[in-house]
Amino acid sequence: MADDEQWWYNTSTGEVEHGAKSPWSDRAGPYASREEAEGAPARIAANSRRMAAEDD
Repeated sequence: MADDEQWWYNTSTGEVEHGAKSPWSDRAGPYASREEAEGAPARIAANSRRMAAEDD
C-alpha cells in the first residue's frame, strides 16, 4: 500500500492524517481507513493496559 493511501493517528495533535505528514515519532499506524485511525487512542490504551497487566 502506498504511503498516500494510508491513514495515521497523530499522537501529539490527536488528529487523523491521510499520508505520513508528521514525524514518525508523532504517528501511530498505518491504518487502512480513517475510521481505523480514529480508533487508535482506544487501541493504544487497551494495549497499554494489557502490557501493564502482563508485567504484574
